[in-house]
Amino acid sequence: MFRIFTICLLTAAVVFSPAAGANENAIRQAFQSKFAEMPVESVAKSPIAGIWEVVAQGQIFYVDEKVNYVLRGVLFDSKTPELRNLTAEREAQLATQTLAKSQDLAIKRVKGSGKRILYTFEDPNCGYCKKLQEELVKLNNVTIYTFLLPIVSPPDSVEKSKAVWCAKDRGKAWDDLLSKGVVPGGSKTCDTPIEKTVQLAQRFGVRGTPAIYLANGQQIGGYLPLDKIEQALNSVK
Repeated sequence: MFRIFTICLLTAAVVFSPAAGANENAIRQAFQSKFAEMPVESVAKSPIAGIWEVVAQGQIFYVDEKVNYVLRGVLFDSKTPELRNLTAEREAQLATQTLAKSQDLAIKRVKGSGKRILYTFEDPNCGYCKKLQEELVKLNNVTIYTFLLPIVSPPDSVEKSKAVWCAKDRGKAWDDLLSKGVVPGGSKTCDTPIEKTVQLAQRFGVRGTPAIYLANGQQIGGYLPLDKIEQALNSVK
């Protein structure tokens, strides 16, 4: 019977026997046939001989070359003086790549040099989003990408999100809405990325707004005061 085992792997303590003839396409097809509801995003060799990394729906799995066994856990490198969490490093890399590739789904606001990057998931009717806005307007030398995620109970969250996205100047429309309560006029019938944003939020496990992420994929919380945001931004190398 096919099972998924959740374990921690220590590279110095676990030995696997590699099977011959495995390749990325075969592993992708085998995994997909057993987990049809989880689209495979990538397949790559892991540091352990005979074990492969499969990324599906933003989650990392480790499989043998016939996908008879699937491991969902944390892979450590015990050769280092302190255990190196390879899974966490890979998850951060995937989050970084996913956010960067999704920038066209977000409202972009550039302040000063724009050299620092911040991502937010926000709802136009979210009280803490409005409170966060009071802090974000004080930031400088940052590029803020805001993903519209209308999940708050008032039914017009979607309509307000559409109005902002369809505005000629999305950044100004968002700032005016959050800071002044001014809903932009004009068309609300343009194509919006809201459905894709919802999928992106699900991938990252976002269940409430606001949610704040750094350029390295790290989530730093929901609402934060300015000094905490500055501290987090400056920590990114």
